[in-house]
Amino acid sequence: MTVPASSAPSPVLSPDRLAAAYSYAAYRQLIDELLTQGRTTGPLQTPELNEYTHLNVQRMQRLDKTVELVPELAAVAAGLPEKYIWLTLTEGWCGDAAQLVPVFEAVAQASAGRLRTAYLLRDEHPDLMDRYLTGTSRAIPRLLMLRADTLTEVAQWGPRPAPAQALLLRLIAEGVSHEDYAREVHTWYAQDHTQTTQMELLALLQGVR
Repeated sequence: MTVPASSAPSPVLSPDRLAAAYSYAAYRQLIDELLTQGRTTGPLQTPELNEYTHLNVQRMQRLDKTVELVPELAAVAAGLPEKYIWLTLTEGWCGDAAQLVPVFEAVAQASAGRLRTAYLLRDEHPDLMDRYLTGTSRAIPRLLMLRADTLTEVAQWGPRPAPAQALLLRLIAEGVSHEDYAREVHTWYAQDHTQTTQMELLALLQGVR
């Protein structure tokens, strides 16, 4: 779900804060290391969140190997007019993040250095997260596209593709349990094969000026 960028010209975060963000490799390593301790990211630790994180590692591993970008998206990413940061607010236990961050990485890898990804944990940066709420929810992942030189916002996207968001809201309104709506949403992701995500990211990049 693409959202127009804010008109505020101030930096979204400081260079020091960006420097402390995780690369994708470091983010994945953090999750793996925590799992060896029976933990996940964030202050809340439950067996359910731990199990979600195990599943998410499998999802990311699969997508890392299978994501194939549509040629137009790869071309637009490589033809961006300057360099940008794709900053993502995420957590290891988030199923949507597991379905989406490998796509972000694939686009960045195709961008000929025009896009660099960085990851911050949502619950370690509540002040930043609260600037990018979905309604009243700290829904993640939230992708922020920033100019590399000024760290000002160009665009934002998330927390999930528009059809998946609509499906989730409908299921919640129907009173479906968390387990059931999670299963439905992940089934949607599996059937979509990242195509809607890619088309929405293409539209986001095409709107960059």
